[in-house]
Amino acid sequence: MPAIVRVLMPPVPPQLATSLFPLLAALLYAFGALLFKRSSDLGVGLWRTTFVANIIVALLFSLLWLLGGPPVDKELLWQPGVIALCLFVGQLSQFLALEKGDVSVAVPIFGLKVILVAFFTPILIGEGVGLKLWIAAFLSVLGITFLNRKDASQPPRHLLITFVAGGIGSIAFAIFDVLVQKWGPVWGVGRLLPCIFWINAVLSFGLILRFSAPLSAIPGRAWPWLAGGSVLLGVQSITFVSTVAVFGKATSTNVVYSSRGLLSVALVWMVGHWFKNAEQHLSPTVMRWRLAGAFMMMSAIVLVVV
Repeated sequence: MPAIVRVLMPPVPPQLATSLFPLLAALLYAFGALLFKRSSDLGVGLWRTTFVANIIVALLFSLLWLLGGPPVDKELLWQPGVIALCLFVGQLSQFLALEKGDVSVAVPIFGLKVILVAFFTPILIGEGVGLKLWIAAFLSVLGITFLNRKDASQPPRHLLITFVAGGIGSIAFAIFDVLVQKWGPVWGVGRLLPCIFWINAVLSFGLILRFSAPLSAIPGRAWPWLAGGSVLLGVQSITFVSTVAVFGKATSTNVVYSSRGLLSVALVWMVGHWFKNAEQHLSPTVMRWRLAGAFMMMSAIVLVVV
């Protein structure tokens, strides 16, 4: 085994890896989300954020090529192509749901990915999902729903398009995870994952048509937040997707990874003011819903880990 593999991917027992690494990825995601929220407040916009993030993430995934791997079979290049298409469709769909609808409605729909991974795993891989994992998946979805409750000051916007776009995005991301688990062992982490994110970066150039203004118009003070969020997004993506590719267990890793909703709420409450985020000032009713959601999320994670 090359020395760089031993450094970047130290031997870890599978049970620990599929619990620890998704949890680390969830924490990095929660911090990255705070940085992206701040850059959004400074006027970067959804589509420019996506483009910049996808380019930076692709560059970070390029480092995995140093891990080595089997020679790339050109006849199998359609496999990372299909996975990259799922990733791109998932991004577009979920961004559309966020742009047209309310976050408090869209995010719980995104959480359906956990259940969909459990549904697609036996279909695409032939690996059964036990009752305990199904219960954990449902608990995590309920937890996500409760964690995203807000004060009912106005009715939700564009419910139909939010449900349709969010649902399509969840399906696409679920298939992405399952196919990474399916084809990862054959390709190797150092070959499959860079190819996927390179293709996704190329597809992202189509987003330029959606820009409200060129990248040069992004305020200078927004770039550190945008770049920082993109780097954290890339590192957490490498951590999570590599775990699925190496160890499999897409359903259990997704349950643990869904704790990013809980961690995001906790970070907003503890350090949100560092990022000029005012969401910590919530009503007692919303806090009770979020505490219930936190309990469900922790119960789901315990079911997976224990």
